[in-house]
Amino acid sequence: MKHILYLICIFFLASCARQENNYAYSWEEDLHQRLLTDFCQTESNVKDYIKKYIPHVTDEQMRQWETSGALECRIIDGQKRYFIHAAPNLFRIDSICAHIKQEKDGIKDDFSVEQENMQSIITSVIKTDSTFVQPKRIRVTYMLTVDKDAVPTGKIIRCWLPYPRQDIARQQNVKFISASEKQYILSPSEYMHSTLYMEKVAKAGEPTIFQESFEYTSWGEWHNLDASMIQPYDTTAVLYKKFTSERDKHIVFTPRLRQLAEKLTAGIHNPYEKALTLFRWINQFPWASAREYSTIENISEYVLENKHGDCGQVTLLFLTLCRICGIPAHFQSGFMMHPGSWNLHDWGEIYFEGIGWVPVDQSFGIEPFAKTQQEKDFFVGGIDSWRMVVNNDFGLPFYPEKKYPRSETVDFQRGEVEWEGGNLYFPQWNYQMQIEYLN
Repeated sequence: MKHILYLICIFFLASCARQENNYAYSWEEDLHQRLLTDFCQTESNVKDYIKKYIPHVTDEQMRQWETSGALECRIIDGQKRYFIHAAPNLFRIDSICAHIKQEKDGIKDDFSVEQENMQSIITSVIKTDSTFVQPKRIRVTYMLTVDKDAVPTGKIIRCWLPYPRQDIARQQNVKFISASEKQYILSPSEYMHSTLYMEKVAKAGEPTIFQESFEYTSWGEWHNLDASMIQPYDTTAVLYKKFTSERDKHIVFTPRLRQLAEKLTAGIHNPYEKALTLFRWINQFPWASAREYSTIENISEYVLENKHGDCGQVTLLFLTLCRICGIPAHFQSGFMMHPGSWNLHDWGEIYFEGIGWVPVDQSFGIEPFAKTQQEKDFFVGGIDSWRMVVNNDFGLPFYPEKKYPRSETVDFQRGEVEWEGGNLYFPQWNYQMQIEYLN
């Protein structure tokens, strides 16, 4: 707690200094503070967590995990600092540690709701010959709260909240209900980040609250794909050229990624079979909590280097390999809205000639309960009913334009906040979401 309060003070004082001294913004200084926030654990903190499962952990073991990348740390300002989630991640990344934790805690995951929904989607699509089935009507109240005195009294705080896209075939009937401010702006559909924008004046000693409420309907989607259904691409088409090209800076065709794509798909010519091969290969990487994407130079390479990744990281690796292989692909994200386990989430879409865009959720991978081949490959061409799509790409401009770099420069889910003195980074605010399932 003391560490978090210290970081908040750093960000606040830095913002005030910029305002009072007309100090020019520096990304290098901003990045440095972001890394301090992410790498905030001491070796003692990390060991205390590890000892819950490995009571007699040694320094030699610590060094081995650090060398393997299972225990993420780095030297900042001459001190070794550990990633805030380094200790829990160790028991996700290192197979031996994962087994030790499982032996003590047991397996707590309950896939029954997800399994039922996936199987119902497959059955409904086959029965009705419709791609979109099993709709869910959802009402959301979303609130972002800026800490009291995070900015000087009387200054305007600018806020962008996530809002469900209205141009997605499987997400329809979006209904705006209310906003905390009388004046608000919904971003135009051509912007890839869907936002509801508001402003509010900061008051002394009071938190600044922004709130929105809305409803929408989300359908499950599944394409019963077969390699024979896929037609040759029109490589001269604008769509093909755009979505098989590189995107700065996380979809970059580095020599390492080109070699990997060529090796994995050698002798495979059908785009669907290539996509399946890439999907199954990436499925080997365990999920682990991620550093803020803004602190990573190339996310696709990061996954290969560290042999793990969260949903957005493995998605970007999959999309990059697809584009190298000549399969159009793009990023998509928002929230997984599963009852009792909603969270931020990223996935993607790939394009097959003769079929169109189909969803791919790389991090959901091959579900442990999957029995049939259709279930095992469900998330290549399918997605469950509980989603909220906010973004149709990554790292693109906001509407209205944001002056300072975002807290999350790649993705957009939690919201973004700034004032004339600078961006408000995550330690200075929090978010909440209340979800009501209407059917």
